[in-house]
Amino acid sequence: MKSRAAVACTVAVASSLVLPTTALAGCEVQSGPNTAALVELYTSEGCSSCPPADGRLSRLKQTLGTTADVIPLALHVGYWDYIGWHDPYAKVEFTERQSRLVGLNKHQTVYTPHFFVGGTEMGPQSEALGVQIRHVNARPAVAEIRMKANVDSGGTLAVSADATALDRSSPVSLYLAVAESGLTSKVTRGENAGATLTHDHVARAWVGPIRMTDGAVHVQRNVTLPPAWNREKLDVVAFIEDENTGSILQAVSVGRCART
Repeated sequence: MKSRAAVACTVAVASSLVLPTTALAGCEVQSGPNTAALVELYTSEGCSSCPPADGRLSRLKQTLGTTADVIPLALHVGYWDYIGWHDPYAKVEFTERQSRLVGLNKHQTVYTPHFFVGGTEMGPQSEALGVQIRHVNARPAVAEIRMKANVDSGGTLAVSADATALDRSSPVSLYLAVAESGLTSKVTRGENAGATLTHDHVARAWVGPIRMTDGAVHVQRNVTLPPAWNREKLDVVAFIEDENTGSILQAVSVGRCART
C-alpha cells in the first residue's frame, strides 16, 4: 500500500525497555561504546500487508540473538483509516515523522509497512534488516545518553534523560516515547476485516522534538499511565536525531534493567 507525501529531517539516540513492574520501580542505564540500532516500523491496522511486518518486528530480537543491540519501535499511521478501519494506535506525529525520514532518504513516497534502521530507509522487505543492524552496531558511538525510569504507586511514569553529542556541528533533538507490547485488536472493517491482530513495541506516548543546546540536553517528563496500559509490557524510548542528516547517533535500552 502506498501514499504520496514529502519532506525533511532528523538523527537518533534511542532507549527501550520492556520491563516488569519491579524494574519500572527504578531503572538507570547508560549507553555503551558502540551504536545501538533503532528499528522503526511504520505500520497500520488498515493495511493488509502489515501483519507479517509486525510479526518480524516482534521477533527481531529473538532472530538476531543477544549479540545485536537493537531497539524496535512500531509507529502506527492513520492515512489508511479512510478504507474503513480506524487504527486506535495511530498518531499524526508518526505520519509526519515518516514523511521527514522519507525526505531525508531523498525519496517522495510513504507507505506501509515501511522499515527504517538508524534513520536509513529499508523499504518493505526485511531481508536486509539484520545486515544494516550489524552495520550500525559496528560504529563507535559519537553520543552518549543516560536514562532513568520510575513508576510510582499512583501510576505516573517519571522519565529523565541526559544526552550529549560529541559532534556539535549539526542541530540535534531529543525525543521520548512510551511503547507497549502484547496488544491485541479484533478488526471488523477494512482490509483486515475478521482478523485478530497482535502488536509489540507500539509507541503510545510521544514527546519531542526537544532541541539540544551546544550538543547537550537534560529532559524530565512525567507521563500518567492509563489504567488499561499493561505496566509489565511497557517500553520507554529516548532518541536523539541529527536534524540535518537523520543518522542515529546513539541508543540505549532501559530493558537492560530486566537482565541485571
